[in-house]
Amino acid sequence: MSALAKSNRTLGLVIALGLLCVVGAATAGERFASLDNLLTVLRLASVIGVVSVGMTFVITGGGIDLSVGAIVALSSVWATTIATQSMAEDFHWIVMVGCALLVGAGCGLVNGLLVAYGKIAPFIVTLAMLAGARGLAEIIANRRTQIVRDQGFIEFFGGSVLGIPVLVLVFALVAAGGWVLLNRTTFGRRTLAIGGNPEAARLAGLKVARHTTLLYVLLGLACGIAAVMLMARTTTGTSTHGGLYELDAIAAVVIGGTLLSGGRGTVVGTVLGVLIFTTLTNVFTLNNLDTSTQAVAKGVIIVIAVLLQQRLANRAGESHAR
Repeated sequence: MSALAKSNRTLGLVIALGLLCVVGAATAGERFASLDNLLTVLRLASVIGVVSVGMTFVITGGGIDLSVGAIVALSSVWATTIATQSMAEDFHWIVMVGCALLVGAGCGLVNGLLVAYGKIAPFIVTLAMLAGARGLAEIIANRRTQIVRDQGFIEFFGGSVLGIPVLVLVFALVAAGGWVLLNRTTFGRRTLAIGGNPEAARLAGLKVARHTTLLYVLLGLACGIAAVMLMARTTTGTSTHGGLYELDAIAAVVIGGTLLSGGRGTVVGTVLGVLIFTTLTNVFTLNNLDTSTQAVAKGVIIVIAVLLQQRLANRAGESHAR
């Protein structure tokens, strides 16, 4: 995609977000326009935003992951068990963070190995992980909600720096790191090449299987970070965390302009997609509209975004043919 096309798509997303804000201010007034509500929107966007940045890499590389919500749940449960929290009390709450990251990365590694080396379709592998990780989380937690006892952990991640919540800063750092990785490194170029044409990438000397595995590990790590953020926001670890995160993340990535077929990705677009969906939910909530109406609106937006993607792809193909 040309630089002009990218800028036009980004501008379109910014305009869409701006229009949502205008609608929110017009319908909910000060309740929407207040600083507290802005911070609420950003906090809500931060957790699913981190997952969505990771999802951008997997989809750009030609894959898909339906298990991210279950991985978030398993990571949060494992990091809040009595054993893990006891270790954190004896040493430092960083043990809980490390546990969540390792569990997330481990699940991503399993997904990646089965997809890349087992040659099983990503849809099947991650669907199995969705069921397995959620079930394991229920077994470990015994279907109970585990409370985070470490006040240092809660105070750190629940705090703010210069008035900006730590959770929002974490999201910003992940998004910035993701943008650099995708747009300014060999890893990003390889991801685009593999997503665009894996066979051509293999013939060019790229280690496609290894790189694909790393993409799923990266997404698993993002799920671990999201689990830590969710643990801090709710002060709990439970097998119910991350419900429908896979759908929300995929929707944000598609809305942002990343091709579902792979070969083109944009972290900036993903961030804007997350903010659009989160703002839409916030506007609906402030106006007392039910969740069913929200779901219908999201569905319509996703369909429109995919249709626009196809239209743009067809135009690009025609221009190349000329």
